[in-house]
Amino acid sequence: MNKRHNYPLLLGSQFLSAFGDNLILMLILGPLLTAYQAGKLTNEAQSIANIYYTSLLFVPYVLLAPLAGYLNDRFSKNRWLLGGNFIKLAGAALVSLGSNWQGAGYFIVGIGACVYSPAKYGILPEILPTERLVKANGTMELLTLLAILTGNIGGAVAYDHLALATCYWMVLGVYGLSLVLNLLMSRTPSYRTVRLRSSVGEFFFNVAELFSQKRLAKILAGTALFWICGAILKMNFQPWGQQVLRLSSMSSISLLGLWLSIGVMAGSVLAGQLYAVGDLRATRRYGWLLATGIAFLGSIGWLIAHGFQNQNIFVPVILILTGLIAGLFLIPLNAALQAESHKDKLGKTIATQNGLENLAMLCGSALAYLDIKHGFNPSELLLSLAAFAALVVIWLKIPGKIQINHANKS
Repeated sequence: MNKRHNYPLLLGSQFLSAFGDNLILMLILGPLLTAYQAGKLTNEAQSIANIYYTSLLFVPYVLLAPLAGYLNDRFSKNRWLLGGNFIKLAGAALVSLGSNWQGAGYFIVGIGACVYSPAKYGILPEILPTERLVKANGTMELLTLLAILTGNIGGAVAYDHLALATCYWMVLGVYGLSLVLNLLMSRTPSYRTVRLRSSVGEFFFNVAELFSQKRLAKILAGTALFWICGAILKMNFQPWGQQVLRLSSMSSISLLGLWLSIGVMAGSVLAGQLYAVGDLRATRRYGWLLATGIAFLGSIGWLIAHGFQNQNIFVPVILILTGLIAGLFLIPLNAALQAESHKDKLGKTIATQNGLENLAMLCGSALAYLDIKHGFNPSELLLSLAAFAALVVIWLKIPGKIQINHANKS
């Protein structure tokens, strides 16, 4: 088979695999809502359970990032796509056995995602000509975001209307079909000269090198702030939606993420029109606005308690605007990081960024956990996040743009 035929198979497999990752999380979180409504979970227990399960997917990315990079450099990448989906399938089967196995099963799904993720991007230069790579990366990102949105909403709707056993058969079918598409791909090269010690050493050396450059270190801190905010919002949506907004179904709660994502997509597109690569003068301004948007969300509970009746319109508008600001904040930072990194180390830079982003999300989980254990309700957690974001923005004064040509010299 011509290796270019791998591309549509890769797109189909990636969509299904990412769809399954989000579908299964909704099926894990759904019973928490039911238990809370039945009085079997306290407010604190519901919030902590959301933090715990959402965080499980981040841990393998942090612990196994250097190893995953080595495996995908050393062995055929389409075999690791296959391996990642097989691991996810095994994890999903474990989750389906019941609540006692859900944590371990979802952690295994995270291991599969960690293995799968670098392969889906690393395989593109091996199956496509150089002139198609930019468009292919954009298509991959768009499909991934679409899979996240449809997986969240689809999982919530499935939980609301189908038997849980049927829902898990759906998950296994989705991962199974993604795995079949990987089997249909023709084999890509392996590189026997890659060694584990040198590969892992390069990963950590690259981390140190990036942080030795003040501007790039601040840029990485900015992208980390975005992902901390995103992680805490995601893990707080169910408790906030149920305890504050009085939403009574997984379907209605899943729409909170939809509104936020629509805003992020709009902000991402707008950022590309407004700012040249490396222009980060507006970063702190958008950081302040991001903190303000989150603070508004945290204040909605107070407004409702004092007779505010228009939250069904107000909440989607604030979520969309907050997402819009978040997109305007993130995209110029990502573009600057890619443009100002060494060209011959861009892959390692992105891998480092991915690892740091997942570490940031774990730190966000820790922050959320500490807040809840200290008696914060979901609204107060959002206000705490807004204050944290504001403190980071005070520090986030990014040095002026360096000469990109100089930055790209080896």
